[in-house]
Amino acid sequence: MAIKAKHQRLVLLVIALVVLIGAALLAAWALRNQASYFYVPSEIVANPPEPDRAVRLGGMVEKGSIKTESDGVTIAFVVQDGKARVPVVFKGIVPSLFVEGSGVVAEGKMGADGTFVADNLLAKHDENYVPREMQSMTAEQAKNVVAETK
Repeated sequence: MAIKAKHQRLVLLVIALVVLIGAALLAAWALRNQASYFYVPSEIVANPPEPDRAVRLGGMVEKGSIKTESDGVTIAFVVQDGKARVPVVFKGIVPSLFVEGSGVVAEGKMGADGTFVADNLLAKHDENYVPREMQSMTAEQAKNVVAETK
């Protein structure tokens, strides 16, 4: 007994829908450990993530907190948001914009002792950033330079 063309299309549509849902669920399951949640210090102190979970910690580098360890590669500093402070340890080359009082996003994991162990640092410049070449220019000169490059 043959299936009518109308029913055949319906069966193909249902199969395609099941395959699409299956692919979406498989992709979500595969990426579940790749998601990196963003915390500010007050959130991470109030509700710390599991020690093996990859997270991002964002805030301001506390003034006077940057200390370079004796190996010359490891640095320790404190990230704060005005409400809470989180100690951070990072081993590697720090970005050139990483300074005390600046914004930072640290990617890594929370240690069992309450110290954030960063694998990567992303330094943020302030909104008043001006390229070195344009620092001595007036606002009018800068506008002219930008207009000429368009």
